[in-house]
Amino acid sequence: MMAMATMPTPPLSLIIPVLNEAATITTTLNRLEPLRQRGTEVIVIDGGSRDGTPELARPHCQKVIDAPSGRARQMNRGAEMASGRVLLFLHADTHLPDNADNHIGKALSRERCWGRFDIHLEGDSRLLPVVARSMNLRSRLTGIATGDQALFMTRAAFDAAGGFPDQPLMEDIAISRRLRRLSPPACLCSRVTSSGRRWDSQGAWRTIWLMWQLRWRYWRGVSPETLAREYRHVR
Repeated sequence: MMAMATMPTPPLSLIIPVLNEAATITTTLNRLEPLRQRGTEVIVIDGGSRDGTPELARPHCQKVIDAPSGRARQMNRGAEMASGRVLLFLHADTHLPDNADNHIGKALSRERCWGRFDIHLEGDSRLLPVVARSMNLRSRLTGIATGDQALFMTRAAFDAAGGFPDQPLMEDIAISRRLRRLSPPACLCSRVTSSGRRWDSQGAWRTIWLMWQLRWRYWRGVSPETLAREYRHVR
């Protein structure tokens, strides 16, 4: 009997956690079409949207999967369902640079098992370029990345780190610390473009001060649950 052909394993799985992202999801996924054409698997993980986000996403990706609400839980669920040897976690309002797959492939061939992109923030505030440069510099100095910078890692590294911790805030910082034990991050100069809507809507200085407070208190040992409650209250 003739052996059945097996489908090739995609080298890269792109995982997008969403919650009520109808305003942005179609644009985000359309920009990923060249990656899909080159074999990247695109998975959308919905945390209970009520605005039709899953229906809008479905024609533009391989999988739309339901998961309990919470970015960490959604990303872990996406990793469970992904087929790729490399995982990339992308926010719904963040756009990757051209040839992101090639950049990642080169970065992970140099004794690095994880990394992130530099970030450009798009919005009205004149402070956004300063915020972006500060984020990129801080990440290089500390080896800690944020979710806005499009974290990527080998599946082996994700498994060794135990995935994202089940916490409502600072999950990106927590997994960065775990991954940093495996290798330094690949800090790519190629930039993702992310929405600056948080700084525009809440005020740039106010948002900067809030985020630094949250990070400082997290470093001092305040629980993510407490910080998340306070963050939601402020927002």
